[in-house]
Amino acid sequence: MQRLGEFKLPAFFNYPPYFTLQPVRETREKQVQLWKELILDYCRNQKVFVVGLEEDFPLFSNPVIERSLSHEAKELFLSALVNEGRAEWMDKGHKKCLILWMRIQDWADYIVNFVKENGFEDSVMTVEDIRSGFESRGTDLAGIDRSVLMRALRLLEQKGKAAIFRGTSTDDEGVKFSV
Repeated sequence: MQRLGEFKLPAFFNYPPYFTLQPVRETREKQVQLWKELILDYCRNQKVFVVGLEEDFPLFSNPVIERSLSHEAKELFLSALVNEGRAEWMDKGHKKCLILWMRIQDWADYIVNFVKENGFEDSVMTVEDIRSGFESRGTDLAGIDRSVLMRALRLLEQKGKAAIFRGTSTDDEGVKFSV
């Protein structure tokens, strides 16, 4: 079984046809599904939030079998994630994609559980503490993309579970939780 760092790659990763868009509809649908799952699993495992189409992304090539995805294939697989709400294009030219390996609602739920498990109900935390504080270490919140975190916090604010305090800079934004 091939690995990419600590990440265990699926068997299809060594099968050259999966690096070429398949012409038969049923085969292509299976191919797209496998690539969507692989991209989400890898991004979650490696805490990757942004994938650039024109940047080196380890999954898009396999030097062992000397295969790489075409630009068209990369865009198709990422667009399939976008269509399912699991990713968003960050630009009109579809060059960068924000990968939502957890949907915003799931992040909001995760934050609520994190707050409860750590006794932060009715506490104030900075946004940076949530991303990089001691309590966040070893959790999915460690290193979370700031824009994803802010969207989840705004969702909690809309539900009355959090209040965001804006400071003079992004370093001093705070959140009071009331869950």
